[in-house]
Amino acid sequence: MSIASFSAKLIRKTRSKAGAVTGAGKAASGRALQKGQQTKLTIIDAALGLATQFGLEGLSIGALAEATHMSKSGVFAHFGSREELQISVVREYHTRFEQEVFYPAMAAPRGLPRLRALFANWMTRTSTEIDSGCIYISGAVEFDDRPGVVRDALVESVRTWHAALFRAIELAKQCGHLRADAAEEQVAFEIHGLILALHYEARFLKNPGSIGRANQGFENILARYGVASLS
Repeated sequence: MSIASFSAKLIRKTRSKAGAVTGAGKAASGRALQKGQQTKLTIIDAALGLATQFGLEGLSIGALAEATHMSKSGVFAHFGSREELQISVVREYHTRFEQEVFYPAMAAPRGLPRLRALFANWMTRTSTEIDSGCIYISGAVEFDDRPGVVRDALVESVRTWHAALFRAIELAKQCGHLRADAAEEQVAFEIHGLILALHYEARFLKNPGSIGRANQGFENILARYGVASLS
């Protein structure tokens, strides 16, 4: 074998090994990244549980470390700041809210059926949050007069949901299920008011029958603004 042939063979062998090492390195890096993402999701899930009970301001690295059986430095390494952790919790809460309330209702026909589905799903979620708490409501109390990125994240999430509710009301009008003179803003305001009243009555005052009154309130709204033959 000539020197040139040997050199070429050696180069090919070296490149092949280098490629294998690189591929293994990428695979290991990918597994580490996936594990890191899973760990971060575990932390966010635990943080969400704490936040629903004690509020976003009740979050602490120490409590999360204990809940996830991690070190404080290990928990903090996944978030650049406490605010980043709080924002991640707000976004996760919003994602779950959409998955439970908004997306299932999209299967219902446009108009009153979809509006009813949205409210029914919202009530189902609210019924469970009477015990656990709602971040949208507790967050509004904590950050209503505190400007900053956490408040901005909360406001953006709530406004996104309100826009979806507003759109459902608008479509109900277009379908002829609500009166043409019904103001979308007013209808949305009154529906949202039912949820806020339900939290106050059921969670704070512990008044029995609050869920039934909220459902009746929704029917009263439809009776006022709906077309008689459809509402």
